[in-house]
Amino acid sequence: MTSVEHLFSRLDTATSHDSDDAICEAVKTALIDEIGSGRLELPDEFLMPSTTGYARRLLHKTDDYAIVVMVWGPGQGTPIHDHDGNWCVECVYSGAIRVHSYDLVGTPDDEVVEFREAEQVAAHKGMAGSLIPPFDYHVIENPHADVAVTVHVYGGEMHGCYAYAARDDGRYQRERKALSYT
Repeated sequence: MTSVEHLFSRLDTATSHDSDDAICEAVKTALIDEIGSGRLELPDEFLMPSTTGYARRLLHKTDDYAIVVMVWGPGQGTPIHDHDGNWCVECVYSGAIRVHSYDLVGTPDDEVVEFREAEQVAAHKGMAGSLIPPFDYHVIENPHADVAVTVHVYGGEMHGCYAYAARDDGRYQRERKALSYT
């Protein structure tokens, strides 16, 4: 069994729990164990950065979850966004990233909202965090000079999400964003 297949097996077990909280804890434990120990070896084609923005590559999907590998070049990041109702656990595979989490001021259906930054986390190899709706508004960025790679496990394959564009008045405009793979 390859290290990637071993991760799939662990995630099959982790996602069999009854609640999103329990699933996320079990997925987080599996990712920290496999990545933090250095046992997980991702295929080289998943580790290449993109010059047009962060790379997003589907590693595996089942009916219960999807694994996406993201590669962040220096200075690349996301706008504030949600996960379209899906839970997510993300773990740094290599390099380092910064995650900004936000509290929504308004309701998820509002076209124009405000955000309050709730937390900022600097994460490096083997560090993981989880996002469970409705507390899933965040930004991921690579403010460093080296490439960073993260592994994301979602409670379903995401084909789109809401992203929020800054307006001149300090508020944010909600926009539907289609997601694709690099």
